[in-house]
Order: sequence, then C-alpha cells, then structure tokens
Amino acid sequence: MNVNSSLTRPLLAAVRMLLVMTVVLGVLYPAAVLLAGRALPARADGSVVHHDGRAVGSALFSQETTDPRWFHPRPSATDHDGASSGGSNLGTREPAQLEVVRERLAAVRQENPDAAGPVPPDAVTASGSGLDPHISPEYAEYQLPRVAAANDLPVEQVRALVEEHTDGPSLGFVGAPRVNVLLLNLALADAVGTDR
Repeated sequence: MNVNSSLTRPLLAAVRMLLVMTVVLGVLYPAAVLLAGRALPARADGSVVHHDGRAVGSALFSQETTDPRWFHPRPSATDHDGASSGGSNLGTREPAQLEVVRERLAAVRQENPDAAGPVPPDAVTASGSGLDPHISPEYAEYQLPRVAAANDLPVEQVRALVEEHTDGPSLGFVGAPRVNVLLLNLALADAVGTDR
C-alpha cells in the first residue's frame, strides 16, 4: 500500500471542499445578502424614520422618554441601549424581578394618576430584547389622559391618533395588535405643532 496515495486522495478532497466553501460562503452568500438588502433598502438601512428632513430614530428600536407630553415605551432591562440588548433573565417569581415590577408599577401609576383600569403588563415588564418599539393599544389607552392633558388636546383627538397608529397582528393572525411609539409620538408632535 502506497502511503502517498492514501493521503493524497483525502487531502485533495479537503482542498476541493475548502475552495468550494470559500466561493459559496465567501462570495455567493455575501452577494445574495447584499442583493436582498438592496431590494429592501429601508429595512437594510435600519428602518430609519425621518421627520422634518432629519433622522429621528428607527422604527425597529424604542427610545426612552420620561417627558409627560409623549407616550412612553415599554421598560427596558438595558436602558434602551442598542449595543447591549437583552432581557433581565430573571424569572417571574424571582424576588429581584418582583421588586422591579413593583417599582415600575408605582412609577406608572404616579405618572398616570388619571388613568382608568389596571396597569397593562407591558407597562411594567421589559421585552425580551429590551428594545421593542411597540406597546399594546391598552398601554397607549392607559397613557391617554396624561398625554392629552400635557399637550392641551382633547382625549378623543389623541385616541384617534392611537387608533390610526395601531397595527393589527402580523399576517392577520400572528401576535397581538401593537402601537409603534416613535411613529405615534411623531404624529402627536405634528398635531401639537412641536418638534419631537
């Protein structure tokens, strides 16, 4: 048995596979991703939202605000930091998580003293990414009295904006209705005539 021929065949197969995978993964796959990105440029570029000729954020990421004039996003376990997205990894019965939820519950009630009904769950719990740009229509409704009063607008006018910016479930059946906070706040800024 020739040692060279027994090593040469697998070595050539390995080199061929290396070349094929280099072309597929180093050229063809990146080219396909680039073409897909150019076919959907808004999404590939981060779904940047422009208002009055300037970029004001992304429709895919939440922005923290405590100003009573604006709708507030969900809480974030990472302070809305896109560089370190993620949840708290605490279970629902974890004492630390329960304390955080209690603190958020007290803060939401204090910010919205005229709100009716129970505090919606998304007002006191962070999303898995900590960057979710949406809130539930119930949380938007809960904030209506505060936002309307702070902007000196009728509640019904602000409610109409919320309804206008409420998206149904994806594909009509996946997920729950949701409201993009950035887009809603920009519409509110237009209604009030202020800069967001």
